[in-house]
Amino acid sequence: MSSDLQWLLLRNYNSFVVKRVPEGPVFSREPGNLRNLHSYKYSGLANEKTIDISETSEGTIQITTRKTKVAPTAVRPAFAKSTIRPRSGPRRAQGIVAQYARRGYRADLRPAAVARVSAILRTKKPRRPTPPKKVRGRKAKELAAASE
Repeated sequence: MSSDLQWLLLRNYNSFVVKRVPEGPVFSREPGNLRNLHSYKYSGLANEKTIDISETSEGTIQITTRKTKVAPTAVRPAFAKSTIRPRSGPRRAQGIVAQYARRGYRADLRPAAVARVSAILRTKKPRRPTPPKKVRGRKAKELAAASE
């Protein structure tokens, strides 16, 4: 079955669709959707070639790609998985993902894949504490006078 026909069948009847605002954007929770947008370009179900980037429980990044020359009835062998350890550096992880997307696989998904990896790595960084607010105006003058 062609991917265009699959998208026409899945477009309106899909359990992964998330419609929050009546006139707002339509999101999707399907696996393989890098931007979580409900569109044919980012669909992980309708496209023959998909890239899924997720975080594992060990803290590594897992890249799952769909093989193209596998029987349509084969589900598990149709996916190839590889992992990236983030301790090797965020730029290296982004470069590896960019190579996966660029090597004739899905070059149009390269910016979305790099953005997904950088978002995963950003969540692992410790948050900086917020600096204390500076008191301005009359309160600052009162505090300065009280401290003298």
